[in-house]
Amino acid sequence: MEIRDNFRSAELELPVFAKWFDFVKWLLPFTDKLPKKIRFSITNRINNLALDIVEDLIEARYSRSKSQTLRSANLRLEKLRILMRLCVEQELMPHKTYQHAVKAINETGSMLGGWMKQQEAKA
Repeated sequence: MEIRDNFRSAELELPVFAKWFDFVKWLLPFTDKLPKKIRFSITNRINNLALDIVEDLIEARYSRSKSQTLRSANLRLEKLRILMRLCVEQELMPHKTYQHAVKAINETGSMLGGWMKQQEAKA
């Protein structure tokens, strides 16, 4: 239990990371259920973008110059949003699932936007 408590306290330090991490924990099992015909194309892109955002958030948290990394994460969010839209329009994903995913992506985007504005104000 001690390890789990350490992870949870680290997540609380950076709310955007906690939010995104929870989304990724939901996303990975979901994408495993997508049709095999897209598993090695769209599904891999979705998972890789989501995991790249995790890395961007960690990098931004610990780097002095955060602006470029935050912009990169924001761009990846937009790419992910478009891929999710493609999935729902191709009827590979239920509309309710799409709504859940886009809500999490948009909330994370808002949090990232606030962090980016904060960094611009510091510069």
